Parts: sequence; structure tokens; C-alpha cells
Amino acid sequence: MGGSAAGKQLRVPEGFDVRPMPDKVKLAVFNSLGDRVLDADVLDLFSGTGALGLEMASRGARQLLSVERSARHARFFSRNLKEVGLDDGRIQLQVLDVFTVLPRLSVAGRRFDIVIADPPYGEKNVGRRSQSLAQRLLDAPELPGLLKPDGLLILGHTRRDTLDIPAAWEDWKTLKHGDTSIRFFRVQSAGKSAVEELSENKLPDSITP
Repeated sequence: MGGSAAGKQLRVPEGFDVRPMPDKVKLAVFNSLGDRVLDADVLDLFSGTGALGLEMASRGARQLLSVERSARHARFFSRNLKEVGLDDGRIQLQVLDVFTVLPRLSVAGRRFDIVIADPPYGEKNVGRRSQSLAQRLLDAPELPGLLKPDGLLILGHTRRDTLDIPAAWEDWKTLKHGDTSIRFFRVQSAGKSAVEELSENKLPDSITP
């Protein structure tokens, strides 16, 4: 991890049901965000054991709301939260389905600077519309309204999963590493400063293995 918890290692359960984002990809994401993480309100969807969300908090996010349906993964998240020294009241974990939480957040009027999501990968979808969790998230009608003006959605998915981009979203940048794609989206009506700021980082489209 980077930031205040630099050098700390996160625990993950054994087995194949957890797929942490590759370190090179995670580093590229945070390098591209730069100071945007500082004092940001962050929504971490499909948070797993906390790798992305806790990294956000470690790098200076003001508030973090993480959502993870699996009680098993949530237990690891809570352990990681304490072991890396970030149990300071800034972080809330909801053990619920993402698509149950989104309408509730919308009704409550919650808004976030960054929404980050790296859901379980979907299948290859040649000749048909994707049924993946990544596609469902892009299709969720509440999600665009959860971003503050100039806010960013960062979405991970497998490269074999071809996503249809709804009209509400502007697909600005894609990072590629192996089978992983990380897409940066903003709401179509948002201002340009997020794009301009990210452009200054000159982030490559591909990450060298």
C-alpha cells in the first residue's frame, strides 16, 4: 500500500473467489488520480477485502463508503482496516448488494468525488449484450447522480467483456494490462477539469507487464 499505510500488507482469503487488482494496474490508477484523492468522498463498490478502498483512505480520502455483499470478504475487510491503522472513523462498510445500496444512496442525496468498482469478471460476449456486473453498473440509473460535478467513475472489467456505454457516460480513458481493463468515466454533463487534470499525467493506454 501507499500513503499513510505504506508497506502494510492486506489479508485475503484463500481460494479463487477473490481477484485483487494487479499491483501495476493499481499503481497506475493512483498515479493518474494524483491529488484528486486528497479530501475526496469515495464510494468503493464490490470492495472485496478492501484493497482499493483502503488504498484510497491511506492516500488521503476524506470519507470512504465501501460496499461488499459477501460477509466472508467483509470480515477480512474489517481485519485489514484495523491492521493497517485506518480504523479512524472515516470508513464505513455496508455488507449489502451493490444494486440495493445505489437507490438508497440516491434517495439520501449522497454525492461522491470518486466511485471505484472492480467487480467479478463477466464472460466473453461476442454477438450479444454483456450481462456482467460491470455492464449492470453502467446501466444503473442512479449511479450518474451519485457523482459530484467533475466526479469520476473508475470501473474494472475483463477485456473479453465488451461493454455498451450508456449515453449518460463519457468514456474518457482505458488502462490495459493483460486481461484487465480499467475505464475512467465521467458524466456527460460534467465539466472538463477532471479530464484536463488527468491529461497532465500523460497516463499510457497500456501498462508494461
